[in-house]
Amino acid sequence: MAPIRLTRPTVEVIKVLLAAPPDAPAWGLKICEEGDLGSGTVYPILERLTKQGWITSFEETAPHPGRPARRYYELTATGRMEALTALEERRRRHAGRWRLAEGEA
Repeated sequence: MAPIRLTRPTVEVIKVLLAAPPDAPAWGLKICEEGDLGSGTVYPILERLTKQGWITSFEETAPHPGRPARRYYELTATGRMEALTALEERRRRHAGRWRLAEGEA
């Protein structure tokens, strides 16, 4: 399977998932709002992350009168490790670009 491309929207989705506490996983609309992204961007990213094994999802089971059941998303242990590693590598690459742009190579 192809590696995850860390586009800005993908990074934003991952940041929301990383910030969600274990007892309060993120759901679709929350990810859209906190990542400042549209659902047409977020849900394909969630699907790709699921296919890669980075996240799992489940539907709420508690009563939810007046609205559809929420689908919650959580990073798997592997996904959390892969995400943190990928974000750190991305940060290092971008830091190197800034140094080169400033003439500090």
